Amino acid sequence: MADEKKEKPEKHAEKKPDKKKKFKAYKKLRTCPKCGSSSRLAEHPDRLSCGKCGYMEHKNKA
Repeated sequence: MADEKKEKPEKHAEKKPDKKKKFKAYKKLRTCPKCGSSSRLAEHPDRLSCGKCGYMEHKNKA
């Protein structure tokens, strides 16, 4: 009994071949005029805002 060990099934025995990943195009975001190129403006439904300094621009409703 001590010599006999049960064989456990291997969990990761067969790996599937990797599929090619699809990458989305990089979205060019506006930079903050106060902070410079170090921070980008976050895009909200009605405004653009900087999280670092608090700068805000309102979008036009047209």
